[in-house]
Amino acid sequence: MYNLKINGEQIQTEQTTVKPVLDDLNLTQGRYAVEINGDLIPKSELAAMPTQEGMVIEVVQAVGGG
Repeated sequence: MYNLKINGEQIQTEQTTVKPVLDDLNLTQGRYAVEINGDLIPKSELAAMPTQEGMVIEVVQAVGGG
């Protein structure tokens, strides 16, 4: 079990990589950007990035409008 902080909220997960964690929280819909421990991470790397205790993840969803 990993303790993570995602968008300011503490969560626990048994997922071993980041992408399934974000999928479980419905944070991978549409256009989004992910920052992990202060570093911007390409979406193509999320499925292979291992989950680590204490990770701080920020997900920003792009919102269209005019």
